[in-house]
Amino acid sequence: MDFTLNEDDRTFADAVGRFARAKLADGALARAHSSEFSWETAKLLSDQGLLGITFSEEDGGQGGTLMQAVLAIQEVALVCPRSADIVQAGNFGPIRTFVEYATPEQKARFLPDLLAGRKLISLGMTEPDAGSAVTELTTNARRDGEGWRINGSKIFSTHSSEAELFLIYLRYGPGLDGIGSVLVEKGTPGFTVGKPAEFMNGEHWSQLYFEDCYIPDANVLLGEGGFRKQIAGFNVERLGNSSRSLALGRHAFNTAREHALVRKQFGRHLCEFQGLQWKFADMWMKLEQAQLLLYKAAMEGEGGGLPSAQSTAMAKLACNEAGWFAANEALQIMGGMGFSQEALVEYCVRRIRGWMIAGGSLEMLRNRIAEGVLGRTFPQRAPRPEKTV
Repeated sequence: MDFTLNEDDRTFADAVGRFARAKLADGALARAHSSEFSWETAKLLSDQGLLGITFSEEDGGQGGTLMQAVLAIQEVALVCPRSADIVQAGNFGPIRTFVEYATPEQKARFLPDLLAGRKLISLGMTEPDAGSAVTELTTNARRDGEGWRINGSKIFSTHSSEAELFLIYLRYGPGLDGIGSVLVEKGTPGFTVGKPAEFMNGEHWSQLYFEDCYIPDANVLLGEGGFRKQIAGFNVERLGNSSRSLALGRHAFNTAREHALVRKQFGRHLCEFQGLQWKFADMWMKLEQAQLLLYKAAMEGEGGGLPSAQSTAMAKLACNEAGWFAANEALQIMGGMGFSQEALVEYCVRRIRGWMIAGGSLEMLRNRIAEGVLGRTFPQRAPRPEKTV
């Protein structure tokens, strides 16, 4: 079996790498530590065709493959880790779900600005009392004439402080089949974006509040029964998370490798100490193992299909753990410089740590993988008490 990329993918990756080194290398450290979203970089990436890679040309995309979207994130992250977030936002996450299920009218209204890097879409899924147990969400929509009234709140939404469009999971009725989604634009009466809060990795988010927020039927993405479709699309989002985790692990690995080849202690280069040699061997092995699982999942999506939930869960788990291991070991190898914000290694550590929670925690991923291995489901909810007569 050939484990190398085909010629088209190699050519694509090489082109993205050259672009990143020419246009994104300068300022990479400053971007990583800026609290502002780089709209300038978003436009640059859009002009290069790196937003909407897998979307059809009819939708304004590039008509490429999942593998190419994964490669674009990796090549950009190896040069400028923060810019890889923009590639992710333009290919995976809520924008992917939107393109999958939006009507032609909805696409015409919103996609041009999203793919041009002029606006962002944010996903409202998690609630104060509904995290991993997302089906317990309580944000709801009730019919009001030719539209819907929305009430509830969302937390931890990526890009919620900067976004102009929000894809909101909500409940039309009881049970799993009562869950669907709507599109809410910033500035809609009854919709409030709270003050920004900050994660450990420096990323900002804002709580979203809906108080009798009215949206017309034209803003419904998926009605009742839409939850299963949304989650199927969400599996693909995990490839973006996986790609960034692995790529930032490689970025940290490369930085530590260069450091070990030139830094001297006790009259010897760091690379000459066996204890550090073993660290590099373990880092490299874990990164390569995870890379294969990521490529396997991406290849399942060739030809317009979707990778399986099992493959994306394995890819995310492997890439999260390998990326974290490599970045954390790289920090240790570099000592004070690794721990300093004068290098990007500590940034990689903080960013990857957040992705081990977002998009499916490591524990939930292990549960999902075990279900695939054993061929049965294992509900996490406590059993309901038996009714007494």
